[in-house]
Amino acid sequence: MALPDGFMWGGAIAANQAEGAWKEGGRGPAVTDVNRYRPEADPKLYAIHHHNTVESITAAMADDDEVYYPKRRGIDFYHRYPEDLALFAEMGFQTLRVSIAWTRLYPTGEELEPNEEGIAFYLGFFTEMRRLGIEPLVTLSHYDPPLALALKNNCWLDRSTIGLFERFVKTCYERFGHLITYWLSFNEIDGIIRHPFTSGGLIEETVEGDFEEACYTALHHQFIASASATKMLKEMWPESKLGCMLTMLTTYPNTCHPDDVVATQEKERLLYLCTDVQAGGAYPRLALNLLERRGVTIPFEDGDAELLAEYPVDFISFSYYMSMTESVRPDAERTPGNTILGVKNPFLESSEWGWQIDPVGLRVSLIDLYDRYGKPLFIVENGLGMRDEVTEEGRIHDPYRIDYFRAHFEEMIKAVDEGVELLGYTSWSPIDFISASTSQITKRYGFIHVDMDDLGRGTMERRRKDSFFWYQKVIASNGADLS
Repeated sequence: MALPDGFMWGGAIAANQAEGAWKEGGRGPAVTDVNRYRPEADPKLYAIHHHNTVESITAAMADDDEVYYPKRRGIDFYHRYPEDLALFAEMGFQTLRVSIAWTRLYPTGEELEPNEEGIAFYLGFFTEMRRLGIEPLVTLSHYDPPLALALKNNCWLDRSTIGLFERFVKTCYERFGHLITYWLSFNEIDGIIRHPFTSGGLIEETVEGDFEEACYTALHHQFIASASATKMLKEMWPESKLGCMLTMLTTYPNTCHPDDVVATQEKERLLYLCTDVQAGGAYPRLALNLLERRGVTIPFEDGDAELLAEYPVDFISFSYYMSMTESVRPDAERTPGNTILGVKNPFLESSEWGWQIDPVGLRVSLIDLYDRYGKPLFIVENGLGMRDEVTEEGRIHDPYRIDYFRAHFEEMIKAVDEGVELLGYTSWSPIDFISASTSQITKRYGFIHVDMDDLGRGTMERRRKDSFFWYQKVIASNGADLS
């Protein structure tokens, strides 16, 4: 078994978790700038860490604190990216998934012209990536809608946001398109249903009417914006590719009881809704019927159906961290993971944060997605958040991380051997940074250690972990040497 020539190995980061410099270079506030680190809260209870109200948002914006609002400081990637890119190149990265912060280019989202300091930053960044031989894979929207739009009209709930996003996307294509071949429209677009503020800028207390319907309305607007971004790319850079991005929450029936199977089927119907629309070009009838039974009506306007049908994405990317099970039993034990609760699988181990580890589920996910859509796939997030210890000699021994990746790579290669067309793999994250779910840095994912604790104390020195050298070997062998 072997991976094809041209398979792209690398890593993935997000602007809102890495860049910092939240008030530099003309950047405006994003929704993530008001997400507070809550050390007193159970790290497994995602909702507590992401509950925002108008009062909490107002208080946050009146406070310049970067200790308890750690995404404001990130890991100072804004200033240190040449050093970090050099380390990625040393590992052998052929690609790096990154995101462009909307508010670095349009601070409130409503400006008529882009912020040139933001343009200059990303031009320098992408140019340096190209110089090092690293292919940029660029996400246009990664959990950072402009806070100004969230406060004004709940951002993606308002259809006018589509036009504002189109202006941002056109600027990205015009200014950076000569450096970028692969684009993604929305990070984990399905996430707007689970965490609507972070993903879509919706503040629940200010939304009138049924909130679930509001979330699906905002999702529909993102679908239209994604299709519009595809159309624009085909017109401006016809050789470039745009993909969608799904949180792959692979779910098994908890038992072989038919009711558990039906419950699992219904859950996956709404999961696949996002790729059905973006890759298949239309809402599936069964998903629409399911939503209608829940009181949700999709707000189609003239031309929406035609745009979705004419401009599907070129490839499907996804994150995969864990699987879960589903059961109709009300007393079934549930476990958190990746912003969702699922019924615990007794055959799997879990991380400290409750995420169940299932390498075989990655192969299942790849085969299911390719079987369903027949489009090229890209694994753009996969990794293990763990606490690491630094020895007296300054070393970080992380065999648990190597074991995790080895097991997932073995299953990934099996799926490719079965015929899945896979473009590449980017780990989450190649360098330690602020966790999206709990705003910690001690939930570490990286091959590169960053000297900082959860309160921002430390030198920010970068150190290579043992897994750094292991991943370097894997990339050099194109996955042939996983020892």
